[in-house]
Amino acid sequence: MFCFSRSGANAYAQVGMETGVLAASPHRLITMLFEGALAAISSASKHMAEGDIEKKGAAVVKAVTIIQSGLQASLNKEVGGVLAENLDALYGYMRRRLFEAHIKNDQEILDEVKGLLMEIKGAWDEIGSTPQSGQATLPDIPLPANNSLEPRRVSLMRA
Repeated sequence: MFCFSRSGANAYAQVGMETGVLAASPHRLITMLFEGALAAISSASKHMAEGDIEKKGAAVVKAVTIIQSGLQASLNKEVGGVLAENLDALYGYMRRRLFEAHIKNDQEILDEVKGLLMEIKGAWDEIGSTPQSGQATLPDIPLPANNSLEPRRVSLMRA
């Protein structure tokens, strides 16, 4: 009577994802962006290892899109000041490195960007678990120096 197809399962999953997004707090939405970018980079790594250039490219583009249109676009530089400016520069660095990883087929670069995202996500998760009245010291995050590909270290502090 009913045929459970893969497209039906995908549609159901999409509704679940949309419902999760609609119900999520702003903090959770950013967490979801980090998770999506990390998943896309893991997918790119898998496809790179398998030699599937087309799927690797699609995964890299997905990661770059999430970083640019999600994480980077969500920065409020007026309120965030230096921290937001530094994160903006770091996200730009990550995007450039992801394209370089794709062009050079370089797993180490994918690992580098994944590590950077995991560090920032860890700091973001810590903010979410810290009471609003207290101050939290966040870990050092590597940031690009002078728009080059060489990162520098900057301490982040939540006010």
